[in-house]
Amino acid sequence: MSHKILIVDDDPHIREILSFALGKAGMETREAADGEDALAAIARSRPDLVVLDINMPRMDGLEVCRRLRATGDLPVLFLSSRDDEIDRVVGIELGADDYVVKPFSPREVVARVNAILKRAGRTPAVTGSEGQVAHNRLSLDTEAWEARWGGDKVDVTATEFQLLLLLASLPAKVFSRDAIIDRLHGPGFAVTDRTIDSHIRNLRGKFVSMGGTDLIETRAGIGYRIGACVGAAD
Repeated sequence: MSHKILIVDDDPHIREILSFALGKAGMETREAADGEDALAAIARSRPDLVVLDINMPRMDGLEVCRRLRATGDLPVLFLSSRDDEIDRVVGIELGADDYVVKPFSPREVVARVNAILKRAGRTPAVTGSEGQVAHNRLSLDTEAWEARWGGDKVDVTATEFQLLLLLASLPAKVFSRDAIIDRLHGPGFAVTDRTIDSHIRNLRGKFVSMGGTDLIETRAGIGYRIGACVGAAD
């Protein structure tokens, strides 16, 4: 069965280009011209991924992403009309899985959509008992793609789950940002260090609210590794 992709952009030309490129890649596409139409389309027929422009009338992409993250973890790929780092960082902190800056190559969009769907839909090759990876109070279910802290579910995006899984699978290893990018996206994939930092900050914020103050450890000048994961009260 082909993946269903919702393309949200107020520019009909961009929607047409992306619909053609994604359709040629074997995906089924739907279109929406603004944020309000996008939310209605998602409610009618939940897609597998949303390609979402940031700057739109009536309701911008950031607000759409904020509302989506309040109710679930539908994968989101942002389109930004300018190379604005603030837009990208805010988008990632809201829970977007990735972003593409306009003008873009349709091939790049297809590649990034495929990468997100692959992360969201496959069972990662890691060691663990029956699809479980555990590190003290943190547990990851690689079959259901669920993260838990002390048994309580924490809503994370596909990219956030993959990042947590990478760190927790090798708890003694410190990963540089470049190593994290290579493991999550493949060598040569155009993702900035700030994007990884934003994902880390986003994850920390989600777990802090549940007492997970030691989820990820920063090693200055090197990178990140999984923390003790015992919680502030332990």
